[in-house]
Amino acid sequence: MPNASILGPEGQVVTSWEREFFREIDPFGFIVFARNIDTPDQLRRLTSDLRDVVGRDAPILIDQEGGRVQRLRAPHWREWLPPLEQAARASDPARSFYLRSRIMADELRSVGIDANCAPTCDIAGPDTHPFLRNRCLGTDPKTVIQNARATADGLLAGGVLPVMKHVPGHGRGSVDSHLDLPVADVAVEVAADWDFAPFKSLNDLPMGMTAHIIFSACGLMPATQNPDMIKLIRDAIGFDGLLMTDDISMEALSGSVADRTTASIAAGCDVVLHCNGDMAEMRCVTNAAGSLTDAAATRAAAALAQRKSPDDIDIAALSAELEALLA
Repeated sequence: MPNASILGPEGQVVTSWEREFFREIDPFGFIVFARNIDTPDQLRRLTSDLRDVVGRDAPILIDQEGGRVQRLRAPHWREWLPPLEQAARASDPARSFYLRSRIMADELRSVGIDANCAPTCDIAGPDTHPFLRNRCLGTDPKTVIQNARATADGLLAGGVLPVMKHVPGHGRGSVDSHLDLPVADVAVEVAADWDFAPFKSLNDLPMGMTAHIIFSACGLMPATQNPDMIKLIRDAIGFDGLLMTDDISMEALSGSVADRTTASIAAGCDVVLHCNGDMAEMRCVTNAAGSLTDAAATRAAAALAQRKSPDDIDIAALSAELEALLA
C-alpha cells in the first residue's frame, strides 16, 4: 500500500537519495514546482523518472491555475490571465474556462503531469486576502460553480485529474495561510449557503484539497485538522473523493511537520501534501502519515480510474475561440 503522502522533489532531476527514499517510502504521488522545471524535455524526464522509481503510474500534480500561480511559464508554455480577471473579461466565462483548462491539460499531459490543483472554488469577497483573491473564479456561488465546473470538465477531457480547493472554503480568509492562520467568523448555516456551495455542487470530482482555515462555529482547529470539519466535508458537502491536505509545511499550522501530519490523518484526511523538497521534513511526514488506510486506498483507486486518454482536439481552433472570447 502506498504511503499516504504526496511529495515535492528537490530539483530538476531525481537525486540519488531521493531515488532510494522514494523507492523505500512509495508515496502516493508527487507534485512539481518552478524549482523542478526548466524545459519540456527535462520535465518529461523528471516525471518519467519519478514514476520509474516507485514502479507504477503514480499521479504527478502541479499548481497550474493561471496568473500568479502557474508553474509552467513562458517561453516554453503559455501565460494565463489571473482567473478572476478572465471571469470578468470573457464574453462567455464558462466556455472560456473550459477552453483554457482543456488547452492547459494538453500542455500538462505532454510533460507527464496528470493532476492539476484546480479549480479554486473559493469565493472572492471584500476581505479575501490578496494572496488568494484574484485566483478565485468569481464573487458569488453561482458564478464560481459555473466556472469551476467548466474548468474541471476541460481538465478531465484532457486526461488530467482536477483537485478542487480549498475545501470547505477559504474566501473569508483575510490573512495569508502560508504565514498565518485565517479565521472565518460565520454561522454554519450562512457558510453552507455561500462558502460551501461550490464544493457541494462539485462534490463528484475525484480529488479535493483542504483549507488551512478555522471556521469558528465548528471549533478552534483549522479545517485540515478538525474532525468535525472533515465530517462536514464528507456528509454535508457530500464529497467522497480523495481528500488531501494543503501543503503541510504552511505556517497556518502549528507544531512539527510530524505533529501536523498526525493530526491531519487523525482528522480524516486521506493524504498529506508536502511541497518544499526538504529531506528531513519528508522523512518526518512520511513516517507520521503511514500507509493509505483501506478507505483512502479505495478513494485513491476511484480517483485514478478517472484518468483517461485525452479526447482529440484542434488546439489551434480552441486557442482562436478562447482569444475571441477574451477580445
